[in-house]
Amino acid sequence: MSLVIKKITKDYFNKRQSIHVLDEVKLQVEKGEFVCLLGPSGCGKSTLLNIIAGLDEATSGEVSLNGQQISGPGPDRVVMFQESALFPWLKVIDNVEFGMKLAGVPKHERQEKALKYLKMVHLTKFKNSYIHELSGGMKQRVALARALALDSEILLMDEPFAALDSQTKRILQNELQRIWSQTHKTIIFVTHSVEEAVLLADRIVVMAANPGRIKAEFRLDLERPRYLEDAQLRAIVAEIMNDLKEEVEKVAQEEFDLEWSAGKNHLLSAGDSSVGIRL
Repeated sequence: MSLVIKKITKDYFNKRQSIHVLDEVKLQVEKGEFVCLLGPSGCGKSTLLNIIAGLDEATSGEVSLNGQQISGPGPDRVVMFQESALFPWLKVIDNVEFGMKLAGVPKHERQEKALKYLKMVHLTKFKNSYIHELSGGMKQRVALARALALDSEILLMDEPFAALDSQTKRILQNELQRIWSQTHKTIIFVTHSVEEAVLLADRIVVMAANPGRIKAEFRLDLERPRYLEDAQLRAIVAEIMNDLKEEVEKVAQEEFDLEWSAGKNHLLSAGDSSVGIRL
C-alpha cells in the first residue's frame, strides 16, 4: 500500500479575497507507517487530512491510494476527529458495530470484532454501557475501537486527544503506541504538539504556514513504548521545536499585523466621522 500526495494546492474563496491554504504539498506514506503532521494553527494540517479522507477537494493536484485516485470518502480510509461523534442512544458495543453493520458485516462477525477491539482499548466491561455513562477519555477509546473495527487501510486522526485533560491524554497516547505496535495500522495523525508527535510517530512532517507546505521531515527510529522523560526524546523535541519556532512566530506576527491594521482602519474611520460631525 502506498498513499501518494502530488502537488496538492487548496484555495478558499469568499466575496472579498482568496485564501491560499496549501501550496503544492507532496508526500508519500507507506503501509504500516505512523506519520504525524505537525505545525502551527492555520498551516493546513486538517485541510490536508480532509482532502486525504475525501471530505474536501483540492484546488489542484491529486491524492492516490494504491494507484487509485481519491475522489471522495471510502472504506479504505477512516477518520477519527477531536469529538468522539458517538451515538448516545446506542450502547458502547453497538457504537463499535455501527460502521460494520452499515457495511453489511454479518452479526456474529461484527460482534466478535467489536469485542476484540473493545478488549484492545480496555473497555470490555463497559460494552453494555451508554455513552453518557462514560468519561471523555473512555468515549475516545470507544471511537478508536470503532475506527479500528472497520479495518480500513488508513486511519486518519485529527487531534483526537486535544480536548482531554493532560493525564487522560498521556494515558491514551500510551495506549495508541501499544495498539499501533500490535496492529501496525497505517496512521496519519494531526497534532500541534511536538511532544505528542515525538511520542507517537515514525515520521514527523513539519508544515510551514501561510500557505501550508512541508518544511521538514524527521524520522524516528526509536523503540516503543516511548516516554517523554527519556533524554533522547527530549533532545529530539528540542530540535523540532527549534525548527518550528520560526513558523509559530511568523503566524503570531501575521495575526498581530492583521489586528493592528484592522484597529488602524477603525480609528481612521472613526476620525473621519468625527470630522464630519464638527463640520
